[in-house]
Amino acid sequence: MINKKIFLIILVVLFSLNNLTAQRETSYFWSHVRFGGGIGLNFGNDFFSGTLAPSAIYQFDKTFALGLGLNGTFNSQKRVYKSTILGGSLIGLFNVINEIQLSAEYEQLNVSRRYNTNLDIPNDNYWSPALFLGAGYRNGNITFGVRYDVLYDESKSIYIDPWAPFVRFYF
Repeated sequence: MINKKIFLIILVVLFSLNNLTAQRETSYFWSHVRFGGGIGLNFGNDFFSGTLAPSAIYQFDKTFALGLGLNGTFNSQKRVYKSTILGGSLIGLFNVINEIQLSAEYEQLNVSRRYNTNLDIPNDNYWSPALFLGAGYRNGNITFGVRYDVLYDESKSIYIDPWAPFVRFYF
């Protein structure tokens, strides 16, 4: 009977220690995750555009972070078209020094455009890849900079130009 009690006590203690270690490892992981993203609204003369783009990065150390992002955009030009853009991205950030941040971001977006039937333009549905290389000035959680899409295709890109300024927040 005593052997069973001792075995049960040892089993409970080992399980508790294992559980504490797992909790410590989980909290260590989440203490290195930073969240950010973007929200965009644009409107005027029968036009509306709204974007929601959350993202998260894992900060490996002071110089390197890697993360994922999602992008959802809806555009509408009254009596012309409506479009839905959905996709995701993979981003890498490298801080050369605390104030200078280099970035590489691969983005893959599905573009679905539905034109007004009176315009006699066929609807579009295609994938648009982008590979942005960028540099920015970093101050705390905010980075201001410019990025360039090396895969830019004028006929398929959702962006008007391969060069784009950015403001990046991660908390």
